[in-house]
Amino acid sequence: MAQFQERTKATCLPTRSCTSLPGTGRLQRRMGLEDFTFDSFELLYSGAIDKIKSHKSNLNLKEELRKLREETNVDSLRQELDRERSKRIDLEQKMNEVLKTRLEDSPPQPPRKQQSPSNNGTDKQQKEVWSSRLQKWVYERFGVYIEDFRFQPEESTVEAEEPLSAKRLTENMRRLKRGARPVTNFLRNLSALSNWHSVYTSAIAFIIYMNAAWHGWAIPMLLFLAILRLSLNYLIARGWRIQWSIVPEVSEPMEPPKEDLTVSEKFQLVLDVAQKAQNLFGKMADVLEKIKNLFMWVQPESTRKLYICLWMAFITSCVLPYKLMGFMMGLYAGIKFFIIDFLFKSCPKLRDKYDTPFIVWNSLPTDPQLKERTNATVSRRLSGIEKVQPVVSRSSLATIPCGVSREEEAGRSHSTKKGAFHEIFNLPELERPLTVCENGWRCCLINRDRKMPTDYIRNGVLFVTENYLCFESSSSRSSSSKKNKVIKLVDITDIQKYKVLSVLPGSGMGISIATPSTQKPLVFGAMIHRDEAFEAIFTQYMKIMTTTKPPASAEL
Repeated sequence: MAQFQERTKATCLPTRSCTSLPGTGRLQRRMGLEDFTFDSFELLYSGAIDKIKSHKSNLNLKEELRKLREETNVDSLRQELDRERSKRIDLEQKMNEVLKTRLEDSPPQPPRKQQSPSNNGTDKQQKEVWSSRLQKWVYERFGVYIEDFRFQPEESTVEAEEPLSAKRLTENMRRLKRGARPVTNFLRNLSALSNWHSVYTSAIAFIIYMNAAWHGWAIPMLLFLAILRLSLNYLIARGWRIQWSIVPEVSEPMEPPKEDLTVSEKFQLVLDVAQKAQNLFGKMADVLEKIKNLFMWVQPESTRKLYICLWMAFITSCVLPYKLMGFMMGLYAGIKFFIIDFLFKSCPKLRDKYDTPFIVWNSLPTDPQLKERTNATVSRRLSGIEKVQPVVSRSSLATIPCGVSREEEAGRSHSTKKGAFHEIFNLPELERPLTVCENGWRCCLINRDRKMPTDYIRNGVLFVTENYLCFESSSSRSSSSKKNKVIKLVDITDIQKYKVLSVLPGSGMGISIATPSTQKPLVFGAMIHRDEAFEAIFTQYMKIMTTTKPPASAEL
């Protein structure tokens, strides 16, 4: 900039001296403009330099502030470290004091060797150091195992139940079937061996087993068979194709699962699964109830045999050596499995006479059978009382139980839970339910002539007598109620099987009965034993119609 100013001044000097020359005014004006632009440029330049210097100073101030903050953080950290050190020192002092008090509280032991008093302090310190190190080492090594033995309250976890789903239901049934297949195949093979399905295989198995039992190798042989089975399963899991079975396996066709099921298909699926579950649970309940009744002396004859067998086994186990007992049990098991069971299965009459376990098991009652027996005994006692006292009061009739055959209850009236049967329906005393429906059929009466919901559907029990069809409403409180329904079989104009909901599969669970007194037929729906009830009502209806209808010759 200094050089530029000098050059401009050097150019201006001759122009200012030469005022007499032509065009000097224009030159002077140009030089004045150039001086003005130069001054403005110099001012701008100086302002920019000042701004840069101020910006640099601001940056320097920011760096100094940052450094000051870091220094303050360092100071705070140092203070915290000092605090922690002081805390650690205090804890060490407290630990030393606790150890000293424990050592002072412990009973004094006679010193083995006399030591100088100057060494007592150092020895104590060394002992404390060694004891602390030992405790630390023990905690590091065995602390994890010691914490495992801490008693904690058991947390009760409630599993979330899945909602009912037709797809999930079928999948669980298939899983159960697949899971039970190995067990069923094993039992089927054992049964085939016992039945001599394959003569050569059963003969070889019998010879091998009896030889092993004779030499006392029955248990090692069974263990070896279990190991062999696991080895074969390992090879099968590795991809080997090994199939050995006495009975040929029948592959059941697997239906592909349907994703989109209609309402009727879902309902039918639920019914099928419910039926299978009902039968399975019924069988399991029968087995458990028989075992319970066997041990509870419900049938003393069967339990007495088990009691005598247990005493004999106990005495022989006390007298005979275990080797001889194992030999006898092994021989008996082989003869029973391969020979005696085959004879009993081939000759059913022989089994019914001499197979004691089979006879005892079949003679054991279940709880429903016991209930029926008690009802039968009560009915026999009541029938004997009635023979002695022919006049019976109304209260005694109300206590007579249901479910007794017609031969046993001859000469007395049938009764329900609310009183005598003929009193509830205002019928003659000779009218009583047929043997098929002594306990009645649970159903609901749908009277489509009524518009009120309370009168439209009624739950109750349906009975059929020789001349009447009687419906006892469960909501009726008195012995004779207006809600009960009595229909003469002669008045029935039409009787048919009825399907209440058309979307449901099957032929339905209802019976429609048309009478002249009703505009629309009465429907007895939701009957589980609908077919049985329909057959009983229809046969009695046809019997009444054939007996009451006059012959064609008499009409002529």
